[in-house]
Amino acid sequence: MADPRPGLRIDKWLWHARFFKTRSLAAKVVAGGIRIGETRVTKASVLVRIGDTVTFPQNRDVRLVQVEALGERRGPAPEAQALYTDLAPVTPKDRAQEPEADRVGGRPTKKDRREMDALRNPVT
Repeated sequence: MADPRPGLRIDKWLWHARFFKTRSLAAKVVAGGIRIGETRVTKASVLVRIGDTVTFPQNRDVRLVQVEALGERRGPAPEAQALYTDLAPVTPKDRAQEPEADRVGGRPTKKDRREMDALRNPVT
């Protein structure tokens, strides 16, 4: 029997909630595999309903959110944040523990230039 609760496509909901910049990017993430509750989903047309928990990758993090509202449009950030409750928020402290990616090519930073100058012109 079909669920009588109203629903919204998962790609559209992720876009409304401002997790992804475009709807097509949200659809690509869904195609890669996300979870709604305990069910693995790979189709963007699957409906998400109020009360569902959604687990999906975003950048280097795995997000776990509970759907609080479906939303009518992709509105401003405060409106988007009212659509979900973050069950596993990422804290800035977690970000600080990640090692920085090694720089490859490009221009040296100001710190790099100072270190190079110090090697070239040692103070005696």
